[in-house]
Amino acid sequence: MGNILLQLLAVVALCIAPARSDWLPGTATFYGGADGSGTMGGACGYGNLYDQGYGINNAALSTPLFNDGASCGQCYLIICDYGKAPDWCKLGKAITVTGTNYCPPNYDLPYGGWCNATRPHFDMSQPAWENIGIYSAGIVPILYQQVKCWRYGGVRFTINGFNYFELVLVTNMAGSGSIVSMSVKGSCTGWIQMTRNWGANWQCLAGLAGQALSFNVTSTGGQTIVFDDAVPAGWSFGQTFSTYHQFDY
Repeated sequence: MGNILLQLLAVVALCIAPARSDWLPGTATFYGGADGSGTMGGACGYGNLYDQGYGINNAALSTPLFNDGASCGQCYLIICDYGKAPDWCKLGKAITVTGTNYCPPNYDLPYGGWCNATRPHFDMSQPAWENIGIYSAGIVPILYQQVKCWRYGGVRFTINGFNYFELVLVTNMAGSGSIVSMSVKGSCTGWIQMTRNWGANWQCLAGLAGQALSFNVTSTGGQTIVFDDAVPAGWSFGQTFSTYHQFDY
């Protein structure tokens, strides 16, 4: 009896949640196949989402959500809007996904399709989407809110590029999940401001080979962490370096 009561309370909580100001309306479809394998890679640059710790609970974001890549890594709690589509929604179910890809408008369709330039839309992995919707629906109305990301271990830095061009991919970031600014310091330099190249990749045009690297990272949540000597002096392009530090917000 106690368990049944708890489940009923959980359903009621989700049903009344849309009245809260932090829930926003949108829509959701799915892609990538029943195992989610087709969602690997993407416009954030994470590559294999299993290796990076994101798994199949992921989504491609429409233009207003993707924000030119600034939202890469952010987490969203999503419920199906049962009041609008009771035949297609799973009542009392919710799923948290990470933004790992971009869903562009398709201008061969009216108004650019579901991922048009103005619609808040999540093209989720199929396994994630089926937590909240009935497969035959294809698309469902949703309510969503950005939430804190939880990750195992510390932030990771992958150093790509060549010669005087460093392209740093930042992964496994908790808290807000995304970066607003970032700078790098070699063991023989001062701090050098970096710029977003694409997705979660940040660039620097400097000769840093042979130097230990430190990073100063500020999350979109407003937290700043200095990762001192995150990369040892003997690094090579293509290597990934894990840290023991993680964001809270």
